[in-house]
Amino acid sequence: MPENPVRPATADHGSRPAGRRGRPTGDHEARRAELLEAAASVIAREGYANTSLRKVAQRAGCTTGTVTYYFANKDELVAAVTRSRFDGFDAMLEPGRDKPGIRTVLERWLSRAAGAPEFRPVMSQPLVHARYEPAFAAVIEQRHARHREILASLLAAGRAQGTVRDDIPADLLADQPAAIADGWITRFPIEPRRFTANRVQALLDAAITLITPPPGGARAAGG
Repeated sequence: MPENPVRPATADHGSRPAGRRGRPTGDHEARRAELLEAAASVIAREGYANTSLRKVAQRAGCTTGTVTYYFANKDELVAAVTRSRFDGFDAMLEPGRDKPGIRTVLERWLSRAAGAPEFRPVMSQPLVHARYEPAFAAVIEQRHARHREILASLLAAGRAQGTVRDDIPADLLADQPAAIADGWITRFPIEPRRFTANRVQALLDAAITLITPPPGGARAAGG
């Protein structure tokens, strides 16, 4: 009795096929990075719903089989793109990285959310679909928890230096810039003309004001 043929991996959703094609030649990590960039470009241009492994393959100049060697389905690919974009935030927020002040860190973080044309639509798609896509929700929850922890430590350090208000716990303050960044990411693709360079700077200044000591100190603010 002949062996069952290997089922081709052509679907955008579903479990990883039982058989895998031979390993593509060349640098494995470089090819994977190329596919992530191709996927980011397709997502930014067409949105999550219209993204397919076939379109990503066309953008990368390879076959769909090459894409499915690295990513079993579309959700796995988009989750990987999301993780790669969060990696940029991780680099900016890494504790002790050139020891920047909290304003510098927030400026880097919020400016990235509002200033990179492709970054916004790519990140907004998983945020919008995370409620119905557990893979996206898991990535976002894990990375946001890490970012809040790092921000809270930076805010605590700023509090010790007198540059951050001390009437609100650092972990609560850390949620504010995270929520602002997510709001900018989701709103910018809808209202791009509102986010001029001057307005982005003004919004950043307002975000910084929220965490600085109020006039007269924390006791005065508490009444």
